[in-house]
Amino acid sequence: MTSTASRPIIDAGLVLLDVDAGADKQAVIGRLVGSLADAGRTADADGLIAAAMAREEQSATGLPGGIAIPHCRSPYVETASIGFARLRPPVDFGAPDGPADLAFLIAAPEGGGSEHMKLLSSLARALVRKDFVASLRDAKTTDEVVALVDEVLNPGETAKPAAPAATPAADKPKTLVAITACPTGIAHTYMAADSLVAAAKEAGVTLHVETQGSSGSTPLDPATIAGAAAVIFATDVGVKDKGRFAGKPVIASGVKRAINEPAKMVAEALAAADNPNAARVEGSGAGAPASSAPAGGVGWGTRTRQILLTGVSYMIPFVAAGGLLIALGFLFGGYELGNPPDGEKPSLPFGFGSMGNLIASTNSLTDLPSGGLMQYLGAVFLTLGGLAFMFLVPALAGYISFAIADRPGIAPGFTAGAVAVFVGGGFIGGIVGGLIAGFTALWISRINTPRWLRGLMPVVIIPLFASLAVGLLMFLLLGRPLAAITSGLTNWLSGMTGTSVIILGVILGLMMCFDLGGPVNKAAYAFATAGLNVADPSSLRIMAAVMAAGMVPPLAMALAATVRPGLFTEPERENGRAAWLLGASFISEGAIPFAAADPLRVIPSMMFGGAITGALIMAFDVTLKAPHGGIFVFFAIGNLLWFLVALAAGTVAGAVAVIAAKQFAKPTAKVDETPALAAA
Repeated sequence: MTSTASRPIIDAGLVLLDVDAGADKQAVIGRLVGSLADAGRTADADGLIAAAMAREEQSATGLPGGIAIPHCRSPYVETASIGFARLRPPVDFGAPDGPADLAFLIAAPEGGGSEHMKLLSSLARALVRKDFVASLRDAKTTDEVVALVDEVLNPGETAKPAAPAATPAADKPKTLVAITACPTGIAHTYMAADSLVAAAKEAGVTLHVETQGSSGSTPLDPATIAGAAAVIFATDVGVKDKGRFAGKPVIASGVKRAINEPAKMVAEALAAADNPNAARVEGSGAGAPASSAPAGGVGWGTRTRQILLTGVSYMIPFVAAGGLLIALGFLFGGYELGNPPDGEKPSLPFGFGSMGNLIASTNSLTDLPSGGLMQYLGAVFLTLGGLAFMFLVPALAGYISFAIADRPGIAPGFTAGAVAVFVGGGFIGGIVGGLIAGFTALWISRINTPRWLRGLMPVVIIPLFASLAVGLLMFLLLGRPLAAITSGLTNWLSGMTGTSVIILGVILGLMMCFDLGGPVNKAAYAFATAGLNVADPSSLRIMAAVMAAGMVPPLAMALAATVRPGLFTEPERENGRAAWLLGASFISEGAIPFAAADPLRVIPSMMFGGAITGALIMAFDVTLKAPHGGIFVFFAIGNLLWFLVALAAGTVAGAVAVIAAKQFAKPTAKVDETPALAAA
């Protein structure tokens, strides 16, 4: 038997020329999979077809120009393989300009992620070349097709572009630089790069591209950037180290526009280079803020969401570490440690003034307090956790400011967060302070300063004056209103009873399951953790509702995949087995693979289950003193039995809903309105 490792990616047996493969894309995929099966490259043709069609349901794989690239990773593939069909008649794969007459099926082993991405990237880059596509259409034999594909998949045999002819200095063409990046950095990133390069070559322009893709990137040479007349940002995500391009005329868009309209973008960049009023990359070079006003298709709504999510994301590690330490403190020392003696005002939400005295009075393990070693360890853990929690609001504000003004914004942001805690502004004060600090730092960074002062700007001038400005504003103007808002919100939550508290549980449950770790989920979680106080039962109920509802999506999907495996692909069933542990650990992101493949049926079902759990938690007066941990902090849950009942009810409801949706609500095939190869 021939070793699968020695097989070429494509051979003549995997090429079909001028075939009538069927009326739709499923028939074409089935015909291509049949070729792989005949060649002994797949152990289960039906399983491979199901995997490829599951990928098709995510987004169309048809490309402009009559091309389609269905692709997938599957456990039924033993070696990475490419099947090709030249279709007569063409078949619709969702491209905007009509059906495809050239179809590639890329099948990679389940564990061959990097190999799959390499195939996609290499083939995608070749398909923007008109000569390559024309050669495929003109090929007379299967061997010609194999030779063409081998040439583009083998970097060692790829011809280097000819050096441009020397040009007199006075007529030297302009040089442009570009960044391309898509969320997954597999195909769009590289297709956009090659489309722009090809368009620039036709325009007689030199273009250097930095692809910030999944396989890493080689940064553009600073000298190249310095000599560039303009920069093109073709990205769907933030540009890394944007400050390198500070002051350059910029044309920015999503990555798909660079694939579909590369010549237009190059022309716009050339025009911007000659226009003194053109939009420019904000900042002042090295150390300058990389995050600035939105440009070229990134609106302030999206930018604001990114800013706030950055702050919450950096805050979460403090929550996880501090929360679990607090839970361990309760476990070892008892819950009475969290309540100061009568008449003593706690210095922190967890009130460890007396614990500080207990720790300070203990000189060694032989000089333990009356409660013994366990009480002492509990006091230490609870104190450490409380200290970590002191950083929640400063970290939130600091990294909101960082998202706006980069490193010069960190110190003013942390200062603003500390002031928010000091004046009683809490979570809301941290957000407001972080925004003020960030935009103040960004504004100061734009001031035109003498060359001798520029080196001091990011490390002294910006942090000093931004901290002073935000501190004065918070103390003199905003402190009392923010404290009043926070106090009013706390009192309102504490006074909730009956139906109103159940409605709050429903809302929190819906938010936790809406985007599975995204901005809405994190907003609900940050709301709960920032207000957590062991002396306030309403905050403990909110924390319980948030954690229980966040556990529902992965557990519900795991249950659904176990009960009705036939409704899910093999990769989804594998994800379902892992989702049991993820859900039990309160990691909502465990349901993302299911939601990404089928959002219209999965997400509403998860929200249904989460709403039920949130409502029941509130109705049964369940409390939680630890902000994270899932089943591993059951000792910190009040009314544990009802917590389990609420969690089970939401899990079952979510699983039943998603099974019913998949069974009876069959989706129509999705078509991408501006198709380009979707990331795997």
